[in-house]
Amino acid sequence: MTAADLQSRAESLAAGLPNLLLRAKRVAATVSGGLHGRRRPGSGEDFWQYRQSQPGDPLTAIDWRQSARSDHLYVRETEWTIARTTRLWADPSPSMLWRSSRDLETKYERACLLAVALGVLLEQAGERIGLLDRPGPAFSGRTAPARLAHALIQAQPVETFPEQGAAPRSLVVLLSDFLTPPEEIARQAERWAAAGLTGHMLQILDPAEEALPYQGRVRLHGLEREGDMLIQHAESLRDDYGLALEAHRRALAAIARQVGWRFSTHSTAQPARVALTHLYSALAC
Repeated sequence: MTAADLQSRAESLAAGLPNLLLRAKRVAATVSGGLHGRRRPGSGEDFWQYRQSQPGDPLTAIDWRQSARSDHLYVRETEWTIARTTRLWADPSPSMLWRSSRDLETKYERACLLAVALGVLLEQAGERIGLLDRPGPAFSGRTAPARLAHALIQAQPVETFPEQGAAPRSLVVLLSDFLTPPEEIARQAERWAAAGLTGHMLQILDPAEEALPYQGRVRLHGLEREGDMLIQHAESLRDDYGLALEAHRRALAAIARQVGWRFSTHSTAQPARVALTHLYSALAC
């Protein structure tokens, strides 16, 4: 998959969603310069309100068309906005490169698709986007999704979470299978939260990892130096496996709640639109 192909697919995916602008969902109660900015009069392009002219207002601030409709002079005020920065991380670890069928994407391919599609929507909303594992200025403007796609395609496999590479009060979106022991994830999440980051954790799994559909004698190969495991009757483990996966997900959800983040899950057997709609709606709140 090339960067151009990834961007093309991501743009097609994003184009099908309702045109919900993040700016319209910003709330007044956030702190100045925080995650969403604060709706109030100030420097910006969006109309905020009309108010009666006051002593000291320059003549250039008068909206003469609105003023002509009454006996008062009115000033047109725009909305004060600060573009938010969202840092994305598509986990390039070896386990993310696996798929159970050629008819499915690898988990990493799905993570990249969602990351760039989300970047398309964020850029359309005037937001800045960047990668968590690449410190430096975030991408902005119409070329941002393409730059994001190129950066993801060039990512090298790693087996650890990235160090904190975002400014305080940035939003972070993590796209991973999160098959790491929960205590390791908890330690990293605490470091990110202590650095002033808020975020969303999306666990992406292959359907075979969710259902363990195998029958009979099966050899499982560890992709991250776990070694191999030979199972004589794979179907006999299905129920216990399901319980273990559910317990792991509950632990991940608890970690996210502890640091004020959100957690959700996604299967590569589902349409990418399902996860993208959920992610975008969550970020717009």
